[in-house]
Amino acid sequence: MEQSWIDFLLNYGYIGIYVFLVLGIVGLPLPDEIMMTFVGYLSSEGQLIVYYTYLSAVSGSISGISISYFLGNKLGYPFVKKHGSKFMLTRRRFRVTQLLFRKYGNWVLFFGYFIPGVRHLTAYVAGISNMPFRRFGLYAYSGAVTWCLTFIGLGFILGEQWERVFALFEHYGSWLLILSFIFAPLAIYLWFRTQNTSQLRRIFRK
Repeated sequence: MEQSWIDFLLNYGYIGIYVFLVLGIVGLPLPDEIMMTFVGYLSSEGQLIVYYTYLSAVSGSISGISISYFLGNKLGYPFVKKHGSKFMLTRRRFRVTQLLFRKYGNWVLFFGYFIPGVRHLTAYVAGISNMPFRRFGLYAYSGAVTWCLTFIGLGFILGEQWERVFALFEHYGSWLLILSFIFAPLAIYLWFRTQNTSQLRRIFRK
């Protein structure tokens, strides 16, 4: 399975990243974080352009979670109850997500990306609850921006050691949610510093 999605990404590049995340967010059992870390690594090696990689990932995440919202809003709970098991949308996870909404409110749309099994349901619950789309977009889309930056940034910075994320995520899981708020600004800083250094080198070579 792992080799098949790696081949898919290598063959289809930015379009593959977009499609992968749309399907992953809607609910198919795909390793979203691992994939983004992998393409972050490919970007660090020059096989992908990091700008386009990040834009493809954010666009796919936003598209996927918007589709989930509208499915929940238009088709309601009966759709999840009837077809949810095909997309990892089990009743147990649905109940857990509802409880998280009651406890933490709209922020679950932001934090939910970092919790496997929950991010696939937050938008469905928001849609079923008739949450205004503007409010949904504010929290869900900002979460997508942070989530993609975190894991693509990890892959970019770790380079050839990108597979360490497997162990990190398996052992620490939701702790990465907390660390992301520390890591995201650091990733932005290091990336811009790298870009500026490269530009200065080109200038001095001239």
